[in-house]
Amino acid sequence: MHSAVFLIEFGAIILGLGLLGRVAGRLRFSPIPLYLLAGLAFGTGGLLPLGASEQFVAIGAEIGVILLLLMLGLEYTASDLVSNLRTQYPAGLVDFTLNALPGAAAALLMGWGPVAAVVLGGVTWISSSGVIAKVLGDLGRLGNRETPVILSILVLEDLAMAVYLPIITALLAGVGLAAGSVTLAIALGVAGAVLFVAVRYGRLISRFVSSDDPEKLLLVVLGLTLLVAGIAQQLQVSAAVGAFLVGIALSGEVAEGAHTLLSPLRDLFAAVFFVFFGLHTDPTSIPPVLLPALVLAVTTALTKIATGYWAAKRAGVGPKGRWRAGGALVARGEFSIVIAGLAVSAGIEPSMGPLATAYVLILVVVGPLTARYTEPVGLWLTSRRRRPVTEPVPEPVKVEARD
Repeated sequence: MHSAVFLIEFGAIILGLGLLGRVAGRLRFSPIPLYLLAGLAFGTGGLLPLGASEQFVAIGAEIGVILLLLMLGLEYTASDLVSNLRTQYPAGLVDFTLNALPGAAAALLMGWGPVAAVVLGGVTWISSSGVIAKVLGDLGRLGNRETPVILSILVLEDLAMAVYLPIITALLAGVGLAAGSVTLAIALGVAGAVLFVAVRYGRLISRFVSSDDPEKLLLVVLGLTLLVAGIAQQLQVSAAVGAFLVGIALSGEVAEGAHTLLSPLRDLFAAVFFVFFGLHTDPTSIPPVLLPALVLAVTTALTKIATGYWAAKRAGVGPKGRWRAGGALVARGEFSIVIAGLAVSAGIEPSMGPLATAYVLILVVVGPLTARYTEPVGLWLTSRRRRPVTEPVPEPVKVEARD
């Protein structure tokens, strides 16, 4: 009976996602907000909570994030990544300054204390790699000139998580300096080792994975990605970082073949990820913290747009690409929820969870809109600002002739 209920629930989820995706396609709109709203409707406190398929959806959501980052990594080579990181690290510093400080300041203003300030600063700092990767794919911008700039900022953020998460864990648990330093050293070492292997031995990895049989290629690439992502997460490094580095390690025909084979799986599990996010949000917890979350969302949406614009301008991208880069970075998602969840589990501040959830929901819905419309709005505003003001020419004075 349990098996039958699971099949009914999960089948209904997949069917519903397909119908929502079709509606979004007709409206020429990203389906992500519709997936999230569907999760809210059928999650905790929703209209019809699901039960039997919840665990499977959770696993599918994790696989969805991993596949999103793998596919993003397949678009670029290891040399591209290294060169982008070398040139874009100032953008990472600007990103941290503009987007972490508003969250930290908000926590202090609400009287939550310094530890909560560090946590909320992380919530507002990190963009959602999963959401942004999906949006860029939906809008057909993976080959745009500004996309490497966006990618560099996302990778810098994800790599920074290898440092940030151990620090947060130590602060929340009250762990001593020695134990926290060991955890941090392990995280940095693993991230550096995976990056080194991807850069140095990428061709060998591609040869090992390469196969003329699509079935074998699919199994090897998917298995390798999940294995590396799992090991990375076990060693306190983001699974998303591990999946992304596997993607950049593959190149040539292997990358092209893997991209073609994995695209349908990515679309399926990515949709499940966004539904899962909504399933675990209680709609009744949002109204009390909606106003501060909205103010924080507006503030940090503007700072993210400024970050992307500045980084793209620094990279020599034209005005249109600068606005697109800024708008694409607005969405927050999985990392923000993970960071807030750590604080809630440690009992730091009861309102942290609902505030972070409302904040992320606002920006994960607004993010696809800013990615699509920031460019035309920004160009319209700049054109109005630069339009010369012409003074009206006075009409000639008529002088009547006198006799």
